[in-house]
Formats: sequence, structure tokens, C-alpha cells
Amino acid sequence: MNDDRMANEVELASLDLRYQGFRLKAPALEERLLAAIAQRGIEEPLEGVDLPAAPSAAQAGLPAAPEAAGAPPRRVLLNGFKRWRCARKLRLATVPYSSLGPDEAAGILSLLKSSNNRSLSLLEQAAFIAELRAARGMNVAAIAAELSRSKSWVSMRLGLWAEMSPKVREQLFRGAFPVYSYMYLLRQFMRMNGIKAEQIEEFVLAVSGQGLSVREVEQLAHGFFRGPESFREEIRKGNLALPLARLRAVPQSPDGCSEFERVLLGDLEVLAKYMQRVMGKSQEQNKLTSRAFHAQCHLLSAGILSRSRAFFHTLRQLHDRNGQA
Repeated sequence: MNDDRMANEVELASLDLRYQGFRLKAPALEERLLAAIAQRGIEEPLEGVDLPAAPSAAQAGLPAAPEAAGAPPRRVLLNGFKRWRCARKLRLATVPYSSLGPDEAAGILSLLKSSNNRSLSLLEQAAFIAELRAARGMNVAAIAAELSRSKSWVSMRLGLWAEMSPKVREQLFRGAFPVYSYMYLLRQFMRMNGIKAEQIEEFVLAVSGQGLSVREVEQLAHGFFRGPESFREEIRKGNLALPLARLRAVPQSPDGCSEFERVLLGDLEVLAKYMQRVMGKSQEQNKLTSRAFHAQCHLLSAGILSRSRAFFHTLRQLHDRNGQA
């Protein structure tokens, strides 16, 4: 939140929760937040937009009601739904609140601009960008310009949103299915194995709300999409204990790695190969002489160098973690 944005105490019941479904639920995190608020109160204001009050009776052509005079603005909440639910559980009458803008589009753009500070996930960003596109009439170029992002950044999130069916979105956002499993397992099945969106939805609905670990979801997904029809039928019926028991009895793959792990190992092999190639070819100065090459190489190498510190920090962390395993 900007330092110059004022926070006011508002009634909890006055907040409009229409965007609650755009934010991921995290029950464990919310329980810890509840304990913290019970001890210290709400330290960060909830954020939303203040819309004009509903049309007056006179504007609607109806007899005026005395109590309608000076009606307060409608406060539409965009950020702070966990805090709102905690406040309700603790029976707090008021909460700190600050406005992000004069209308929903301005508020959503403000939220997205500072999404790193507010920890918006990729899926949450996609939900709000889809809202700007569909309900607010903004095109990709306009959204990208407002957010100081590339059009590909916006398009990727719109594509992610479009590939999910409404039922899959519902399970992900209410915390019934692991987001990690969808992003890094099921989407790989769609890309690499040609699995259709209808099959993904069927699997998500069959296993959602069962309290499964990411590893268990991965095991069931491999069996559902690659196993026999009898295996799929057990999962459809909700009999997950039997399929999981069968999978645990199957010996691990010869290399002992999951599909996600094998993909990362392949990426590291490709990276090592091309690092060696770039180092070797860069020494052949007599073959690198055109102005077009120098211009393009300068731009590409600048982009790579700008990420080098973060990349090698991540690589060192990966190396150290695996050395201790």
C-alpha cells in the first residue's frame, strides 16, 4: 500500500465480496492469520474501490425515502478476503480499509501493478486480467500498457484462464485441488500427451476435496490418464484408496524420478550443452563480423546478463539442496 493512501475504519458488513472468487483460499495460512489477528488485530488495511451509491429514489422515478439521503458509497473488496473472514470469525464490527481507485477497473489495475507486494499468484493475476478483458472491455494492448508489461505477459495469463473450465477454476480457487498439481502436472499432460480439457476436468472433480498430497495427485493422474479403464472407473467413483494402494505396490521407474523431475533434468542437460556451445563459438571472433549480428547479440546478451544473478542464485540453491539430500 502507498504511504499516502489513507486507511479508514469501515463496517465489516459494508464490504461487497463480489471478487472473493478471484482469490485463492489457503486454509492453513488463514488459520495462522486468525491467531495473529486475535492477538494483534488487523495490521494491514483491506483494499477495494468505492463505487457511487445506488441511484436515489428520485433518480429511479420513485418516492424519495428520508433514510436514503447521503447514502454511503458501495465498497467493493479486492484485497484482504482472508482478513475479512478472520474478522467475521472474531466478530469484529469494523476493519481498516483503504481505496485503490474510483472504479473497479482502476482498482484492479492498481492491484495488479503492485501484485508482488500483495502476493498475487499467477492464477489470481489471470482472473483479474480476464475480468478487465471480458467485463471492462480492455484489449490486450491496453492492459499491457496500463501495467507496463508486454503483450505476451498479458496473453499468457489470458490463455491460462481460457484453458480452465469454470468447474476446474472453482476447485482451484476454493483450495479443493492443489494449484501446484494443476500448473506443473496436469498442464504438462495437456501439452505433451494431448489430454483434452474435458478429461482434465473429470479428473479434477473426481479427486478434489479429498485432502490428497501433491505426490498422491501425481500418482493418481498417471494412472488415470495412462492406465486401464478399470483404474479410471475406480477414481470416478471416488474409491481412491484402492488405486493409491495399487500404485504404491508398483515398482518405481528405473531412474526413480517423477515426470516433473525428469523434465527438469532434461532442461539442465540442454542448458549445459548450450552453455558449452556458446562459450566455444564466442571465441571465433573472425566469424562474428556482421553489424546485424553485433546488434542482435548485444540485445540478447544484455537480457541474459540481466537475469544472471537471479539465475545463478537459483542454481546454487538447487545444487546445495540436492547435495544435502
